[in-house]
Amino acid sequence: MGAALAVSAGLVVWSLIANLVIGDTAYTLRNLLLTAGLLIAARRAGIGATALGLARERVSDGLRWGAGAVVAITIVLAGGVAFAEALPFVSSLLADERAQLGGSALAAAMLVRIPLGTALFEEVAFRGVLLAVFLRCCSPKVAVLASSVVFGLWHIAPTAVSLQLNEIAPTSPAGLAAIVGGVVVTTVAGLAFTWLRWRSGSLLAPLLAHWATNALGLLAAAST
Repeated sequence: MGAALAVSAGLVVWSLIANLVIGDTAYTLRNLLLTAGLLIAARRAGIGATALGLARERVSDGLRWGAGAVVAITIVLAGGVAFAEALPFVSSLLADERAQLGGSALAAAMLVRIPLGTALFEEVAFRGVLLAVFLRCCSPKVAVLASSVVFGLWHIAPTAVSLQLNEIAPTSPAGLAAIVGGVVVTTVAGLAFTWLRWRSGSLLAPLLAHWATNALGLLAAAST
């Protein structure tokens, strides 16, 4: 349990430092290096490929479940774009300041930054290493819930940064409500990603779903 709590605290603290102090500097490169570091540390701690969701024999299952998730997410987002004009609240849900990027920058975000800098790192960290560490000391249900809650807490800092960009003070009532809402939403997303990891036995499934949620969500925002 001590190791699980230490990893959890380390991830949340790193989120605060990365978002509030470092910012976007070398974002993709540093997260790729951190991904490699997490995997090396996990293997040295005796966590095998299967526990990390990296077993070769589960790749096909991961691709199948991940592709299904991508299709489902695409349908939901396409529906959101179709009804955004008629339903203002849908448009607000799709809003993303990064959607103002130019064509090449938008493509780079969707094809490089999000899959390699965000989805890969976070899936290895949360559905790979952290879940495996919690499973060493807790029941599967507790491990799934705990790792998903930490995933929600991980998003406090980026939500605060997003609020500041939109000139909303994170400590204001509206800002605090947005942060709490962000933690709840991303915790639920963490549960969904973990379910995909559990069903498929592979990190590929949540990785593809994570990419689709972020990248296709960004594309949907740019389309509204």
